[in-house]
Amino acid sequence: MATLRDIKRRINSVKSTAKITRAMKMVSAAKLRRAQERMFALRPYAEKIGEVLSSLSQPVEQDIHPLLMPRPRKTVEVLILTSDKGLCGAFNSNVIKAGVNLINRLKSEGFEVSISTIGRKARDYFKRRGVELREVWTGLSGKITYSSAQDIARNLMEHYMDETFDEVHLVYNEFKTVVAQKVVELKLLPIAPVEHETEKEKEMKDFLFEPSEEEVFNRLLPKSIEILVYRALLESQASEEAARMTAMENATTNAEDMIDRLTLEYNKARQASITKELMDIVGGAEALKE
Repeated sequence: MATLRDIKRRINSVKSTAKITRAMKMVSAAKLRRAQERMFALRPYAEKIGEVLSSLSQPVEQDIHPLLMPRPRKTVEVLILTSDKGLCGAFNSNVIKAGVNLINRLKSEGFEVSISTIGRKARDYFKRRGVELREVWTGLSGKITYSSAQDIARNLMEHYMDETFDEVHLVYNEFKTVVAQKVVELKLLPIAPVEHETEKEKEMKDFLFEPSEEEVFNRLLPKSIEILVYRALLESQASEEAARMTAMENATTNAEDMIDRLTLEYNKARQASITKELMDIVGGAEALKE
């Protein structure tokens, strides 16, 4: 049975843990607010540029730009986006699980799969299992910039146009609410045009390109991929901070419940100890009377 000193030591230890988790929750809440502001500011732009490019690409020939032109799939690139740090619940395990399922599905269909990762958690997961990674990006958590998204997007576009792989899928956590994140599998390359259902819709998409179709797509298509990668990074960052805030809140609540249980146990043990001492005193006094 634990002594009073042992129980007191455990109570102090759990109290220290609760202070840490409470502080981490507050830090994550502040980071989440900033991440949400950046994410919500980018969302309308990312959605609109996607709509514009999909509409523009519908009436033109797909061989006008390599990023538009699909080809027979032999090798598929899967890019898995996780965080660099832990203590965020199932945030990383959910996206890794979805990425592994996608990889296994592609392999079962007969495709070669190359894997790249963003974040230390995904990198460490595959390295522990001896899986070779084509490319690794780390150190972006909390330090996301548009230039980092450009570097990742350019790497993917260069290898796609060099035919290192024939398709690119990005797996990441999309922010829904503070308590809910959704794992998304996004096909980055090749860029798919919108399929219009009626002839009238097609006629409405009869564009005039200035200075030329080639120049417009040479500028806009790489930009759209950069924006998609940048949006995924921001969505993942907001989801990470939300998941960490929720995890730390749950940890704090559990610590407080444990403190209550240990305090009750301490009081019971102390009461029992006092009762035993009183019984010893009474017994000694009775013995002296005899």
